[in-house]
Amino acid sequence: MAKIEQILELERLEKDIFRGIAIETMLPRTFGGQVAGQALVSAVRTVEEHFFVHSLHGYFLRPGNPVKPIVYLVDRIRDGRSFSTRRVTAVQDGQAIFTMSASFHVLDEGIAHADVMPPVPAPEDLPDASTLLPEAISWEYREWADWDLRYVPADRIARKPGVPVQQQVWFRSREALPDDPVFHVCTLAYMSDMTLLGSASTIHPDTEIQSASLDHALWFMRPFRADDWLLYDQTSPSAGFGRALTQGRIFDRSGNLVAAVVQEGLTRLLRQD
Repeated sequence: MAKIEQILELERLEKDIFRGIAIETMLPRTFGGQVAGQALVSAVRTVEEHFFVHSLHGYFLRPGNPVKPIVYLVDRIRDGRSFSTRRVTAVQDGQAIFTMSASFHVLDEGIAHADVMPPVPAPEDLPDASTLLPEAISWEYREWADWDLRYVPADRIARKPGVPVQQQVWFRSREALPDDPVFHVCTLAYMSDMTLLGSASTIHPDTEIQSASLDHALWFMRPFRADDWLLYDQTSPSAGFGRALTQGRIFDRSGNLVAAVVQEGLTRLLRQD
């Protein structure tokens, strides 16, 4: 698997056209986080440095071919004094596989408040997935070996009344990453697609489903580092008719809410044929 620095290093083909490399993977289709992260990098490269991305909204239109590079076409929708907006289309073989809108904002003074991080075990008190017994290690941990993922056991999650699905995961890069804050934002766009849709299946452990990300929305609230521990607090408010809605709040180690995620995914029953 390529390093995140390689994944997010795009080639500029034209003023607003970029290309991402093909990434070695065990997946049959391109990882959605890769497409979202590369799309955000392409958008970032077309705005002035004093604008910071605060949100993105994307739709996965077709499965990407993991052995082929992806071209990103950036449309400069608006450049204002406080906000800039970009639309990015990811293309393979002449077809759009992903489309994303990203909004950028200059830092302003305003009101401030945030959710409090739920009580959870410290990441050091949880097992690293790579140290589990071989039969318990799934392919996901080998696919993303550069990322330290630590699931909070179900019996140690502080349950919320009326919330049917909860999952909590600590994660961070195993290696130190560049200091550029924008790099960490784009890295989180990559990582935020990991484990979130799987939360919808935690109360259906014996049901085989076909799953895929359908859309992805991400809001950035406060600075963070992706090589420091981040808690992904996940819920799935609803699942039905072959789709599941999932939500995530991301906190840093100090308890600051740094990002929020909403994703809908395909969760239809696996067809026997």
